[in-house]
Amino acid sequence: MTRIVMTSLACALLTAQLLSQGQPAAPAAQAPQIETKKVEGTDNVYTFRNQNSQAMFIVTSEGVVATDPVGYGRPQGGAQYLAEIRKVTNQPVRYVVYSHHHFDHIAGGRAFKETGARFVALRRAKERLEVLKDPNTVLPDETFDKQRTITLGGTALELTHVGLNHSDSTIVMRLPKERIVFVVDLLPVGQLPGRGMIDFYPMEAEESIKRIIAMDWERLIPGHPGEGGRLGTKKDAQDQLTFLQDASAAVKAEAQQGRCWEPVESQLKLPKYASWPGYEANLQFTLRRYCALWGRGT
Repeated sequence: MTRIVMTSLACALLTAQLLSQGQPAAPAAQAPQIETKKVEGTDNVYTFRNQNSQAMFIVTSEGVVATDPVGYGRPQGGAQYLAEIRKVTNQPVRYVVYSHHHFDHIAGGRAFKETGARFVALRRAKERLEVLKDPNTVLPDETFDKQRTITLGGTALELTHVGLNHSDSTIVMRLPKERIVFVVDLLPVGQLPGRGMIDFYPMEAEESIKRIIAMDWERLIPGHPGEGGRLGTKKDAQDQLTFLQDASAAVKAEAQQGRCWEPVESQLKLPKYASWPGYEANLQFTLRRYCALWGRGT
């Protein structure tokens, strides 16, 4: 009897295996192009993602504070962002805050401007935009030099310039009650910075990251979501700082031997970070930027 049961079980397992081999693997689910999520543990903080770019908005009883109206290369990006906010609340968007002046994060603001929102940015961001004259980017209505707090409906959003880093106009946005920061392009979560992110002020960026780590927060919303879309922690910020410091030291040693740009870009490896997403595709950009610093002084 035992032999019959075992034989039957084996046949069943074999049949299941053969059937599974004859069936194509189910395709992996792809993330939608547009996605809005409430940040876990909060009452009124949301993330908005358009492809690989991400923004944050806060809903209050007196209106909405939105950040970074993504629009560059996506003509409907601003309207799509506004439509997603409308799915959450009918409150008007009172403020739109720019993280920095780069078009890929802010060229979708016109849809918000048409509803009467006021645009806020660092003074340097407005100066940059006045020179660049991008027809799709709304100039800020209000600017500040170091720090400003927007308080709306009982929610405070602190805007702080922590120094030169990814740009000369980047600010960090912090929700003190929720202990959340929104940091764009300076602190990717759990992955190597991409080509556009690493075009930065390298020595000053390290100091900026140290200042961000010293702030009071628990979770970080990045401007480009990492794998799984998880939020960052202070450990992620420290890991990113350590990566930049390790890359800088390795390239400096090579530059002193006259090995920049080649063969550093093609041959230098940082195996400690080989498991990070983006390692194979993006390491060369980090090495190139530090070659400019240590090989040319730029």
